[in-house]
Amino acid sequence: MKKRITLWLLATLFLANVSLADAQQTSKVPRIGFLDNSTASGSAVRLEAFWQELIKLGWIEGKNITIEYRFAEQKNERVPELAAELVRLKVDLIVVSATPTALAVKSATTTIPIVMAASADPVGAGLVASLARPGGNVTGLSGLSPELGTKRLEILKDAVPKLARVGLLRTAGGSDRQLKDLRPAAVALKLKLEEIDTQPDPKGLESAFQIAKQKQVGAIMTTVSRPFFAERKRIVELAGKYRLPAIYPDKEFVDEGGLLSYGADNTDLYRRAAVYVDKILKGAKPGDLPVQQATKFEFVINLKAAKQIGLTIPVRVLERANKVIK
Repeated sequence: MKKRITLWLLATLFLANVSLADAQQTSKVPRIGFLDNSTASGSAVRLEAFWQELIKLGWIEGKNITIEYRFAEQKNERVPELAAELVRLKVDLIVVSATPTALAVKSATTTIPIVMAASADPVGAGLVASLARPGGNVTGLSGLSPELGTKRLEILKDAVPKLARVGLLRTAGGSDRQLKDLRPAAVALKLKLEEIDTQPDPKGLESAFQIAKQKQVGAIMTTVSRPFFAERKRIVELAGKYRLPAIYPDKEFVDEGGLLSYGADNTDLYRRAAVYVDKILKGAKPGDLPVQQATKFEFVINLKAAKQIGLTIPVRVLERANKVIK
C-alpha cells in the first residue's frame, strides 16, 4: 500500500511540474521591437498615443509585454543594422514608423510579423501585395502621404498671395513617390518648385533655408520624412527667422509655432497600430489583416505665426481650417 501511495505521489508531483511548466510557457511575456529612423524625443508624442491604446487593450509594459526600442538617430545607413539586431533578438513582432524602416525589417525577416504605423505607399514600395490582402508578414496603416502633398501645395498657393516660387526641402532618398506627384501639381498650379536637398541636422537645415532665400522662393514646404519630423522645432524657427510662409505635413509642426499644416492625424494612426499589435499577439496573421488607410485629416492655421511674418491669410482659407490658433 505504501509503495502505491509513493508512486501516486510521484506521479502527482510529475504532473504538477508538467502543468507548471506549461503554465510558464503559456504565460511567456511577449517582446516586441520598435524601429524608427529618427530620434526617441522626436517620436515621443506618437509613441505616447501608441502606448495609451495598448494600455486600454490590457497590455502594460514591464508587466505582460516588453519592448525593444531602436532609433537610428537620423542616420539612415544604420536602419538595416538595427533591423537585423531586432530579428536576432527573436522578438514576437516589430512595429516600424514608416516605409524605409518597414523595408529594412522586411529584408531581414519573412517570418516575424511587421506592423507599419504610417507607411506612405506600402503597395508601391513593395511591402504588401495589396491593401485588402497584404499577404506575407507585413500589415498596418498607410498615411496617404504622396496624395496629400498635392493638397498642401494647393493650400499654400491659396494662403500666400501672388505666390510663384516654392522651396521644397527633401531628404536624400525616400521622396521619389512624393516628388512624382508634386512636380506635375506644381506645373498645374503655375508654381515653380525649387527642390532643395537637405541634411536634417542644424547645419544642413540652416544651409537649406539660405539656399531657399537665394532662389527667392515665396514659401516653403517639406516632404514627409521622419527626420524632418524629429527636427520640426528647428525647421519652424528657421521659417520664422527667414520670414518664409511654410506648410507642414503634421500638426505637431504648428504645435511648435509653425504657420500651416495639413495631413493625416498620425497620432490616430499610431493608436490604430496598437490595435494591430493586439490582434497579432492574440493569434491573428499579419497577411490576413487588411492595411487600413488614414481616415482623419487636419488643416491647422496659426495666426500668431502669420502675424510674425506679416502675412494676411484670406478669409476663404481660414474658413476651410479645422482649427485656427489666434
